[in-house]
Amino acid sequence: MTNRFAALAAGATVLALVGCGATTESGSEQTDSAPAAEMESDNAFTLYSGRDEALVQPLIDMFEESTGVEVDVRYGNTAELGALLLEEGEQTPAQVFLSQDAGALGALSSAGLFSTLPEDLASTIPDGFTSTDDSWVGVTGRARVIVYDGEELTAEEVPVSVDELTEPEWSGRVGVAPSNASFQAFITAYRVLNGEEAADEWVAALAANDPQIFENNGAVLTAVNEGVVETGLINHYYWFGQAAEAGEENMRAQLSYPDAGDPGSIVNVTGAGILSNAAQDADALKFVEFLVSAEAQQYFVDETFEYPLADGIDAPEGLPALDSLVNPDLDLSDLESLEQTQDLLSKHGLI
Repeated sequence: MTNRFAALAAGATVLALVGCGATTESGSEQTDSAPAAEMESDNAFTLYSGRDEALVQPLIDMFEESTGVEVDVRYGNTAELGALLLEEGEQTPAQVFLSQDAGALGALSSAGLFSTLPEDLASTIPDGFTSTDDSWVGVTGRARVIVYDGEELTAEEVPVSVDELTEPEWSGRVGVAPSNASFQAFITAYRVLNGEEAADEWVAALAANDPQIFENNGAVLTAVNEGVVETGLINHYYWFGQAAEAGEENMRAQLSYPDAGDPGSIVNVTGAGILSNAAQDADALKFVEFLVSAEAQQYFVDETFEYPLADGIDAPEGLPALDSLVNPDLDLSDLESLEQTQDLLSKHGLI
């Protein structure tokens, strides 16, 4: 890994990688998928997974058992794998990339690293939760929320906008995970929605407001649940996962959904793309199709409490309707400028 990418991969998500060559309308070079008759199979493919082994491996086992296709998996965080894919270029052994956020997928698409997905696969997921150029497909949705200490705060006292969290009254009372991919995607969304100057002011105000820094969403949730910090920014499913183990009645931490349209209420997605060197690989295509199948979508609902994106699968009980959270002014494809977000967080000493 080059020094440049080794440094930036310390963040939790892939950089805005820059490709070259002929471009599509979105600025990315893509390789068209081959017609079905030209697809080839050797009953094996290589997957780079930016999602945890504990979550993904059982799903891979299901796929292998039902198809007979062997999956060689390399696990890592999204930033490390994105940087590795750029270094490896056309020589990469990876044929599918599974990412934990849309920004990473958009960045790799802009670098021309993905082939174009078949229309029948690309259209499986509704607009707003997948790529606009069919270079990758959304798999699950994760809502950003404010978690708060229910023993110290009432729901009415919790801010309805992330802008309020930078006010003096919240000094030292907010937990964040700046190196985490989902936090960085949120900052990127703030930049896209409100502009660079406003985002710079928000990050500067947050940094000056004595935030409590944690490694990841889970650590923020635990700190709030144990009364260490009063509020924090996380993804919704961390709370539901912990509540399923401890019992909702035993959860000191509670969730508040920022007002729709607020940068803090974005719904990000995980997703997958097929690398350009695997445009004709039937096994890689079969796996991505599996990720949006009813079986896999139900797995994510049951195991991670994330929103399913394919039609016909109900969201986990207790979640607000997905369409009530979506920001109509945000195109997830615009979350690719993650290097600038990391520069902004670094500028103000948060990473």
